[in-house]
Amino acid sequence: RRTYPATNRTFEQDADDIASLLAYLKIEKANFLGFSNGGNTAMQIAIRHPQLVNKLVIASSFYKREGLIPVLFENLEKSTLSDMPAPLQSAFLKVTPDKSKLQAMFDKDKNRMLQFKDWSDDALRSITFPTLLIQGDHDIITMEHMLKMSQLIPHAQVMILPGTHGSYIGEVCAAEKDSKIPALAVDVIAEFLQKQ
Repeated sequence: RRTYPATNRTFEQDADDIASLLAYLKIEKANFLGFSNGGNTAMQIAIRHPQLVNKLVIASSFYKREGLIPVLFENLEKSTLSDMPAPLQSAFLKVTPDKSKLQAMFDKDKNRMLQFKDWSDDALRSITFPTLLIQGDHDIITMEHMLKMSQLIPHAQVMILPGTHGSYIGEVCAAEKDSKIPALAVDVIAEFLQKQ
């Protein structure tokens, strides 16, 4: 098990933590679905622990800073805990009713993004598993970036759906009432994962 500084988190560390959890649970291989930062973690699992991966579903994620709309980093630098969506704060505090721990998590997540270093094209080329890349047509990831990812990952498929960051999968902060798009996304993801 690798050790890391307590003050910062990285997607690499998240991937190593998940690999350790799967070893503890005696799960030898799995499908991974990651949305947003979770997609970055899922890609790092594939890069760092390929023996664990069966298939990947990567939703609204990036591998280079240039892949995100420029205003994101500008806004992130100025962000505070009060900018974190209320449903996410409530969900955290329901499980861990300690505002100081919520603040610590927010700070680590913010710093992880601000300190993100681009990954190499070769890192993505090393992801040799069937991979489904998904995003919205008005996402915070540029379509050009996602299409570049699809060209680098050898067995990648692409699905672009109408919507914003997460709305196309019904993410709690972006879900659109009565939209049928999340159900469509779930059907496509299920078909992708079940296909031999």
